[in-house]
Amino acid sequence: MAARRTRSAQTASHWGVYRVETDRDTGEVMSTSGVPFDPDPSPIQAALPEVVRDRLRIDRPYVREGYLRSGGAGRERRGAEPFVPVSWDTALDLVIDALLAARAAGGNESLYGGSYGWASAGRLHHSPSVLKRFLGLFGGYTDKIGNHSFGAALGVMPYILGRSDVSRLVVPWPEVVANTRLFVMFGGASLKNAQIDSGGAVNHDNAEWFRKAHAAGVDVVCISPYRHDVPDEVAPEWLPIRPNTDVALMLGLAHTLVVEGVVDREFTHTHCTGYAEFERYLTGGEDGVAKDAGWAAGVTGLPASTIETLARRMAGTRTLVNTAWAVQRAHHGEQAVWATVAVAAMLGQIGLPGGGFSLGHGAMSGIALPCPPGIPRPTLPLGPNPVTAKIPVGRVHELLLRPGETMEHDGTEIRLPPTELIYSAGGNPFHHNLNLNRFVTAWQQPGTVIVHEPWWSPPAKFADIVLPSTTTMERNDIAAAEHSRHWIAMQQVVAPYAQARNDIDIFGELADRLGFGAEYHCGRTEMQWLRHMYDEARATAHHRGFDPPEFDEFWASGSYEFPMPAEQATLLADFRAGRALNTPSGKIELVSEVIRAFGYDDCPPHPTWLEPAEWLGGPRAARYPLHLLTNQPTHRLHSQLDNSTLSRAAKVSGREAILINAEDAARRDLRGGDVVRVFNDRGAFIAGVRIVGSDTLLPGVAQIPTGAWYDPLEPGVVGTLEKHGNPNVVTSDRGTSRLTQCPAAQTCLVEIERCDSPPPVTAFDLPEMVDERP
Repeated sequence: MAARRTRSAQTASHWGVYRVETDRDTGEVMSTSGVPFDPDPSPIQAALPEVVRDRLRIDRPYVREGYLRSGGAGRERRGAEPFVPVSWDTALDLVIDALLAARAAGGNESLYGGSYGWASAGRLHHSPSVLKRFLGLFGGYTDKIGNHSFGAALGVMPYILGRSDVSRLVVPWPEVVANTRLFVMFGGASLKNAQIDSGGAVNHDNAEWFRKAHAAGVDVVCISPYRHDVPDEVAPEWLPIRPNTDVALMLGLAHTLVVEGVVDREFTHTHCTGYAEFERYLTGGEDGVAKDAGWAAGVTGLPASTIETLARRMAGTRTLVNTAWAVQRAHHGEQAVWATVAVAAMLGQIGLPGGGFSLGHGAMSGIALPCPPGIPRPTLPLGPNPVTAKIPVGRVHELLLRPGETMEHDGTEIRLPPTELIYSAGGNPFHHNLNLNRFVTAWQQPGTVIVHEPWWSPPAKFADIVLPSTTTMERNDIAAAEHSRHWIAMQQVVAPYAQARNDIDIFGELADRLGFGAEYHCGRTEMQWLRHMYDEARATAHHRGFDPPEFDEFWASGSYEFPMPAEQATLLADFRAGRALNTPSGKIELVSEVIRAFGYDDCPPHPTWLEPAEWLGGPRAARYPLHLLTNQPTHRLHSQLDNSTLSRAAKVSGREAILINAEDAARRDLRGGDVVRVFNDRGAFIAGVRIVGSDTLLPGVAQIPTGAWYDPLEPGVVGTLEKHGNPNVVTSDRGTSRLTQCPAAQTCLVEIERCDSPPPVTAFDLPEMVDERP
């Protein structure tokens, strides 16, 4: 038997750079492997080759039957009707008709193009970007503001530091190892988060850096309801705090610093504004309640002596305070960010090596790794958007359900335009939006929903027009993450599946038919775009003192690594040395007069404990006594690759696994492997049980990964049971505050009961198909 002829190609994804070996004759994917410069490749990389030819791939364009047969009718039946396969010509004609009709009815602001998602690590084939380039040339679209990852921090930090570059407010690992002696981590820094990066993970070094920190004598304190939010091997001290009470603990620490007389008053005087007012609040001068350790103990569930001891330790050594992004994804999440900075300012170590604060250390692969400043990124220009309407990313429900009304946001009022059409590419709205029963109602409002998708995932099943798009392995691209010192060549591994097309090519043909194709694609092919983007970035790199090679040499070698400078600047060291911040005072604003002028009772002018709408210390806990936390999964990225065997093997009885404390399970007569119904007033979903002890998870807390493909018992019916374990059926879509209006998914109380006769999971079933149209 003749030996198989093979071909090896390198590509990249959010979870790493890897090589794929294929059969030259058949194109069959044979194996995957890591690359030499990645010491600890993510296991997720093995899942994509499996699903690139998965049975759930969409083979051609489809249209919802009611939409096709009845001229766009039946929007309330989205998700419940069969699909009709159509030709590309028919599908593109329908898209153009829908776009023109929507624009005629409501103007360009009636087109919602705020598509959101980690669709691709590549700089060219990033689906939301090519969509926005197209819609901008079509006359504009309503866009989104902020993000789901760290939106509250993004919105409040300009008022504190005059900066919005939240993902760069991180002290890098080498500096931590060399200088930090006490690392206080609110929300931890789970390694499963550090295996991914929005622009493509390159070096999975975080586990090794944790080990180096431990060997260097860095003491780690993990403040979280879940012990394993910091790796076990660093032997962290675990403080199991009640969810959503981090601000109360920070205030208790701050009060202790005051009464112990260890506040760095010189720093708070020379580098901060508003400290005196903040201290009056801490000591009870504003409301008669001293925010001392005893008060904080009553809120957080931690002993007062533990709080006092930690504060003394923090004042006595070089301390870094880190707050995970998950902590600010809660009701009043802005306060956690503000209080983090306040505690670090009181310690007086901001701008010192290894001291001060970080936001989201370990939240993504490269965020805490050293990286040369000033690296340019090859970029596809989006172009202008003539429409100014924007909606906070976590409040899309309001846009769709309240047309013509207004919403307070960041000191202004946003008018919510009517929405005639949703165009979604490269994201899963049924993953990142909250309160899904209300969201389904919202999704039924516009006249047309157009979706680009590779697989029959929830957004495809809930669309009117479905256009099959390619996957990463079917395209050429360049990865160049914001926190990476690498440019990576992403080489096409296999031919596109069936009739799937690249998103940029789909929009290019639509643009040609609408008369602005030359402006959209500029006459460039895929490889010509990559060369153009690379050459522009290379010219900028040369201007900044770097020397990347010519495009052909880069493409042949597969990567270019930018050299590290001999020294890296310490975060905010220039500010400590006298450079003013971009705030009204030029200092850290512990009190913001601008925010005070907004008059928001849900976002006061300084860090404040505000009772969450739902928490274990509130009255709602009598009815729903478990606080549900939703975290990033280990075996997939958000909802991507949930159809892979890697993700499905991590489920329990075919459902997403929910972690429950043994005490809570015993009260409900639950055992590991049971199937349960998780519910509150907003809805209910089914999950499989995993039980852990109080040495791992705080009693009264349940935890489940996000991203299970939405699988309603009665598709299209609002309020129906979700069968697969998507927790956003029960999460609230309230905003964090009127300042940022960001998602507050971590503020959620539920009850759990055994489900003895669960309905079958159909998340990975194909939708019903009916007769073909030409």
